[in-house]
Amino acid sequence: MGLGAYADRNNQADDRTMQTPFVPVNGEQKGAVIADEKRWNTRALIVDDDVPIRELLIDYLARFNIFATGVTDGTAMRLAMQAETFDVVVLDLMLPGEDGLSLCRWLRAESDIPILMLTARCEPTDRIIGLELGADDYMSKPFEPRELVARIQTILRRVRDDRTEQRANIRFDNWRLNSVLRQLVADNGLVVPLSNAEFRLLWVFIERPRRVLSREQLLDAARGRSIEAFDRSIDLLVSRLRQKLGDDPKAPQLIKTVRGEGYLFDARDIG
Repeated sequence: MGLGAYADRNNQADDRTMQTPFVPVNGEQKGAVIADEKRWNTRALIVDDDVPIRELLIDYLARFNIFATGVTDGTAMRLAMQAETFDVVVLDLMLPGEDGLSLCRWLRAESDIPILMLTARCEPTDRIIGLELGADDYMSKPFEPRELVARIQTILRRVRDDRTEQRANIRFDNWRLNSVLRQLVADNGLVVPLSNAEFRLLWVFIERPRRVLSREQLLDAARGRSIEAFDRSIDLLVSRLRQKLGDDPKAPQLIKTVRGEGYLFDARDIG
């Protein structure tokens, strides 16, 4: 059954999500309260002034371990996002006050949260504008709830894969660090393998750029839980890492010595 049909048959839907600016509603049946929200894999924010549709989505998404919060308009949406962290926003195009396109523009300017837009209008122009403003996907009403779940899952999978890929390949200066293979790749294609200890030390530097780190801080942060323990000094590891990075030990530009304090990683454009 499509959502349009469901809404027509449920005009007297419970209006609980409209009593306050935003009210999380969760559970596999209306009114069910889940005490432990940690079991939910995903948190979704549904912005739709159509109460039956909002209620149906909240209940239906719960079946797929998606904890949903329902709000009515842009003001409530902003309040909800200040109070909670969400993984995806399901945003209706036609809302009271500020419309969905304007809210989509605001969301994309403020964050990289995935956005799935909904609309009862079938104008292709709306779809194009929504996608151009930064929406990740677009669905027309009425629609099957299961398809919406599938689209949310696809969006989140794509976003997570992109973030994993970005995390797996970090660029700085003229280098790319592959954190999966634990090797450096120069712009000219030269591959430089790293030992476990060298990789951990470089990772600590990358996570804390342009900060003076003492030898003790580097040792504590880089040791981690690896089986291989540091059996040599940080100074020796820094020397080996500089050599692999082509960083002149007499006048280093990447891993700088701060006399009496430790080291500072002065890389450019880490990302």
